Amino acid sequence: MSEQQDRIGIVGWGSASPLGCTPGAVWSTYQDGKSRIAHLPSAQAWGAPLNQAENAALAELQSRSKNYRRLDRSVLLAMLAAERLWGSISWPTDSPTGLYLGSSRGATDSWETYFAAFQAEALLPPQASPLTTAGNLATHTAQHLGLEGFASDNSITCSSALHALANAIVWLESGRYQRFLAGGTEAPLTPFTLAQMKALKVYSEAPQGTPFPNRSLDLEKTQNTMILGEGSAIFALEKAPRHPLAWISGLGYAREHITSLTAVSKDGGALQQAMRMALAEAKLSRVDVVVCHCPGTQLGDLSEYQAIRAVFEKNMPSLTSNKWKIGHTLGASGGLSLELALLMVMNQQFVPVPYLNQSNPHHGPIRTVMVNALGFGGNALSVIIEKPED
Repeated sequence: MSEQQDRIGIVGWGSASPLGCTPGAVWSTYQDGKSRIAHLPSAQAWGAPLNQAENAALAELQSRSKNYRRLDRSVLLAMLAAERLWGSISWPTDSPTGLYLGSSRGATDSWETYFAAFQAEALLPPQASPLTTAGNLATHTAQHLGLEGFASDNSITCSSALHALANAIVWLESGRYQRFLAGGTEAPLTPFTLAQMKALKVYSEAPQGTPFPNRSLDLEKTQNTMILGEGSAIFALEKAPRHPLAWISGLGYAREHITSLTAVSKDGGALQQAMRMALAEAKLSRVDVVVCHCPGTQLGDLSEYQAIRAVFEKNMPSLTSNKWKIGHTLGASGGLSLELALLMVMNQQFVPVPYLNQSNPHHGPIRTVMVNALGFGGNALSVIIEKPED
């Protein structure tokens, strides 16, 4: 990105998802090759909710303050991930820390609950408006950590977490801050959100008992298999840290010309631009691994694969995804993909998609990983992380 003294590194992260509560637990879950997607009887649909232990952790957090009891699940997920991150790093208190969070839909469950009451002609409580605004994400999370710095959030559909990361990078590069938190959060397993995805004809209709109902990166599937999941991931970014977990070496972004509801083109033109921009900034011609966005839809997965082929041609990197395991967490998905990228760099082990015949599995050192994110409206972002020198 810039000169060595201005390089931005990731020095820690925290997450809350069906994968577990610590980086070690998350990595162990990735090793078992099993999906954390389940058929939800209450919704009559597939989904990837938090496990019992994570739900208990969320309930414990909510019980600490009467003000927390009214917060939306997406806000609580962000607070829990941020708390775990904050407890793993030791930043000085003599300089401010900024916070930028992304979420596609924000306080979804609260909004649906209040709107249902409105339709039933019930008297709405005064908190209905303030607690369903997107600003809840950053303000409550910053207050929970006791941060005094700039705090904001965005809603740029499914690329929201990487947009938050991009904003944090710009704040750091501007010189106003030396340390910033950034990530994404989403709790989309709600009736209206599920109905919206089903209306688009992209949601998985795999029969109960299917081991991998989301077929992310399977280019031979004959139907759409997208499934929603919930989670949050937040990262600590620092300018010129002494011991980063990984460097952020490239960032790229672009937009499609919107010609359809999902703004997905056959050749992934915007994603091609984003990947090329990230590679140019990182001064690389290829990366070892790409963590694909691939939501499990026929057109979306094929479009991203075509874009990757166009950029790397015969020098294809290894490809992986985590949608088969935890579903599509919408605005948080880029953050949870970045978590997977970090874990592969730190553990020097490639995580394959278990149902695929990998034509290009990665066996050597993993020094560079690209993370892709795409969203409605044609947003495309690519971020490259790089292993620090030993």
